[in-house]
Amino acid sequence: MTGYPTNLNNSQWQVIKAFLNDYRKRRYSLREIINAIFYLIKTGCQWRMLPSSFPNWQIVYYYFSKWKSDGTFERIRCSLVKRYRRRSGKKSQPTAGIMDAQSVKSTLVSSSVDTGYDSGKRIKGMKRHIIVDTTGMLLCVKVHSAAIADRHGGRLLSACLSRNWKNVKKIFVDGGYQLPGKNQLSNTPINGYELEIVKRSDLKEGKVSPRRWVVERTFAWFETNRRNAKLYERQPQTAETIIELSAIRQMLNHLYT
Repeated sequence: MTGYPTNLNNSQWQVIKAFLNDYRKRRYSLREIINAIFYLIKTGCQWRMLPSSFPNWQIVYYYFSKWKSDGTFERIRCSLVKRYRRRSGKKSQPTAGIMDAQSVKSTLVSSSVDTGYDSGKRIKGMKRHIIVDTTGMLLCVKVHSAAIADRHGGRLLSACLSRNWKNVKKIFVDGGYQLPGKNQLSNTPINGYELEIVKRSDLKEGKVSPRRWVVERTFAWFETNRRNAKLYERQPQTAETIIELSAIRQMLNHLYT
């Protein structure tokens, strides 16, 4: 077995293994395949540049695509969120979330994706739109064009939020989600969610935005992985999975180190 710092320890592997149906003899170790995926995310290397000590990169990418498509990574993430919340003394199902978006630059590799220009941040690329719970754990993620305004991009999150987290009633957002003259999103699929808008203008100098700092910390966690420095993925769904795996790695480190 390889000895990279990104490798799963035994406790972490037992958690992941339960979702992979690893009950038959295989030519390639699923543990090493998972280790290779986390190595790629942490170091930011290309698939073809994975060290030869891992299984062949085509094998690693095959399982990455398979687990992305069949929802394995999503099930792992949701399970870990619930475990982390219980460990923190909270109920497994959150009742509140915090929404925010981060614009990231595109690359030549990702140029075929539906990129756009964020005039506010002056960035050409895509937006990572996330909702976290009040502890900062990822509830759902959508990647879309940076040209889409936050208040419209927020609507894209409604499907995955309601699919796995039906108890969420309230979402904290910043002023970018407020329509002129309104206190909440209108004509949106997330009807029924209570939105609490926290504006920077409402804060005194030196004060930290209540709840808002939690989602900013989550973005900072993601940025410790070099694969998230820019948009390197050709498809938004793949970029979403990379963020999802970054969250999984973070929760595993919190729970089992």
